[in-house]
Amino acid sequence: MREAADFIHAEGWDQPPTLFGLVPASVIARETGSIVDDEQDNLTLVVQELPDMGSGDELQDYIARTAWPRTVAGAILAQEIMFQNSAEPGSGPRKARLFSEIIDDGPYLTLLQLRPTEEELSAAGVFGQDNIELLGGPDVAPGVITLLRSTFEAVEDAEDSYDGDPWG
Repeated sequence: MREAADFIHAEGWDQPPTLFGLVPASVIARETGSIVDDEQDNLTLVVQELPDMGSGDELQDYIARTAWPRTVAGAILAQEIMFQNSAEPGSGPRKARLFSEIIDDGPYLTLLQLRPTEEELSAAGVFGQDNIELLGGPDVAPGVITLLRSTFEAVEDAEDSYDGDPWG
């Protein structure tokens, strides 16, 4: 997740959503002819091309139609949102980035990066904009997690119904 946050942060704010597939390094090595240490077969971020769209219903519809190949072990969706902190009554909504990650049939996590205000940047000093603080909890954006998980279920459903006839 941190690698995705670093990648997105380097792109700057006011960017469209980004979808990553998480692919085992051994799969990428096999496809590219590279060598990978078997003991460190980490997941590698693979940026997916998304059509021009915002973070709303259009993005939700697009992801709902996504089905990953078997070689993809997980996914991360990064998107900018307006966040209202319910723990701070009276505070207004703030721009934030939402990072939602799932591993197929496994763990999931959603983290939030608040966009710093001018006052926060000034107080943080010269390199304040480089600080990436990720916040989260167990029940952040459950709808996004459900949507991402469905992209892996679509693959299982397609494989279950495949009868061997490519024209079928």
